[in-house]
Amino acid sequence: MRPGKPSHVFDRGAEWEGLSAFVDRPLPYAKLGIVSGRRRMGKTYLLRALVERHGGFYFGATAGTEAESLRQFAAALADHVGSPVPFSFATWDDAISYLFGLAAPRHGEAPLLVVIDEFPYLAKTAPELPSLIQREIDRFQVEESRMRLLLCGSAMSVMGGLLASTAPLRGRAQLELVVRPFGYRAAAEFWGVTDSPALAARLHAVVGGTPAYRRQFLADDVPGSLEEFDDWLCRTVLSPFSPLFREARYLLAEEADIRDTALYHSVLAAVAQGNTTRGGIAGYIGRKSVDISHPLNVLEDSHLLVREADIFRAGKSQYRITEPLINFYAAVMRPSWARLEAGQASDVWAQSAERFAAQVAGPHFEAMCREYVLGPGRSLLSSALGQVGGGVVTDQAARRQIQVDVAVVEPGSGGKKQAVHMLGEAKWGTAMGMSHLERLTRARELLAGRGMDTTQCALACFSAAGFSDALRAEAARGDDGVLLVGFDELYGWAVPPPPR
Repeated sequence: MRPGKPSHVFDRGAEWEGLSAFVDRPLPYAKLGIVSGRRRMGKTYLLRALVERHGGFYFGATAGTEAESLRQFAAALADHVGSPVPFSFATWDDAISYLFGLAAPRHGEAPLLVVIDEFPYLAKTAPELPSLIQREIDRFQVEESRMRLLLCGSAMSVMGGLLASTAPLRGRAQLELVVRPFGYRAAAEFWGVTDSPALAARLHAVVGGTPAYRRQFLADDVPGSLEEFDDWLCRTVLSPFSPLFREARYLLAEEADIRDTALYHSVLAAVAQGNTTRGGIAGYIGRKSVDISHPLNVLEDSHLLVREADIFRAGKSQYRITEPLINFYAAVMRPSWARLEAGQASDVWAQSAERFAAQVAGPHFEAMCREYVLGPGRSLLSSALGQVGGGVVTDQAARRQIQVDVAVVEPGSGGKKQAVHMLGEAKWGTAMGMSHLERLTRARELLAGRGMDTTQCALACFSAAGFSDALRAEAARGDDGVLLVGFDELYGWAVPPPPR
């Protein structure tokens, strides 16, 4: 029977199941897994718990020279096998060969789990390591072995490159796991704010779902109510005495492929200011579009930026910052950095309400609504989920563009037409009314005119500020497939009825 997830590991059920299956699968050959994720996600915490439950060898690398790292590895390995004298390896070739030798098949013995954490530190000073591991993996894919090797790291571009293109380990891994931030519902539970969705949403818009921020960074300093949120923000994220104050800068500096941090901060600031297209970003920072391809690619590889395709217009896309704290820093903190360092957090925050709503909370709320539709909101659709995203529907007759924040589209195949199952608009600070519904209705008509199947298309209004009486009455009639989704529905306090 597979060991269950320890009670002290919050959430991460799917990740634990995937890791345990990787370790326990009864194959007589060596297996390789790659575990990555940005810093502070709890990867080390999760992997240490895995080693404790399954047994095995854990080694956490540190930044150092090749000789020092090799000594540290040898000492940890000697301690693991209970050697009375320390090991001494002349090269990493010797060390890796010895490591795989420990996994020689023995009748009745379980697989040997080996975790090498922060692998990029080792690979930086010993670039031959992936090739050495490849050699052993290839050998023990033919010969029998109990090896279950997990390589883990926080430098996303480096870890992603381990299995890319012509990299030595390409095609060798049986597991590729990215440990991501908690979703907005899990984050609310983790922070203990499930009794106030409005507070949970604001908290998630600032610090996201990074586990370390609550306990390691803030020592469980959590706002007790929505009324306490402003004071909490000023004494934590906006305080120069708080570890979170410079965290956004550190997150960027820690990525191995980022050299000119000023350029990357400018790119992120451009996106935070609403310049979400490649041309808009280039214009904001004063560069040509072709000159920003590399920083955009690096930020995408680092999982700090994501390019989201327009679901209705082929070839069109927009960029979005994936880490809420970086977006908050770029939109609110960076423009007032000197004042914040001078201890003027309360004044800066008081003057940032409009900027926070437009550049932080609004876009974040739209992403939350799409996450809802991908998860618990799937039950609202009477058809297949399809592709979830956002896009623009052009109304040529009215010479305007209709922004659709949440759309579900099922691609056509064979003789089946492309089908639209949901069109939604999301508003953070505006109570939604009939004008919003009329805009969605017009978008549905336009898409039907383009030959798309809209017969099962629900119209969804997502609002953090409520709905007008007229809109509620229209939704209650149930004639047009209208859905109203507020905080209670997003956080599971209520479930909207499916469209008729």
